Amino acid sequence: MTVARACGVSELEQDAPLKVELEGHPICIVKDSAGEVFAIGDTCTHGNISLSEGFVEDDTVECWAHGSRFSLRTGQPLNLPAYEPVPVYAVTIDGDDVLIDPTVTVPTSEKEN
Repeated sequence: MTVARACGVSELEQDAPLKVELEGHPICIVKDSAGEVFAIGDTCTHGNISLSEGFVEDDTVECWAHGSRFSLRTGQPLNLPAYEPVPVYAVTIDGDDVLIDPTVTVPTSEKEN
C-alpha cells in the first residue's frame, strides 16, 4: 500500500474537479456540494478526455466532450456514450491532507455501500 498526499482539502473548491497525478495515475479529485471528497480515474472511458475538465453535479462528474456522467461513488457511467467504469480510489482525510493510494481501487462491493 502506497498512500500519498494528493492535495490539501483547502485546495479543493466545491464542485470544481482537480486533476492530480500519483505514481503515473491521473486522478480526478472532487469535493461535492455536501463537502465529501472523492477520487476517481481522470480519464473518460469513452475517449481520452480529462474528467477534471468536466462538470460536477451532486455526486457525479460529466465529461465535457460527449456528456457521459460518472458516479463519484462507484465510477460507473450513468449514460452513454461511455459504458465502462472509471476506477475509484479510497480517500483518507488527515488534517488538511487528502491521502490516496493510487495503486489500489475500491472493490465494487465497497463502492455500493
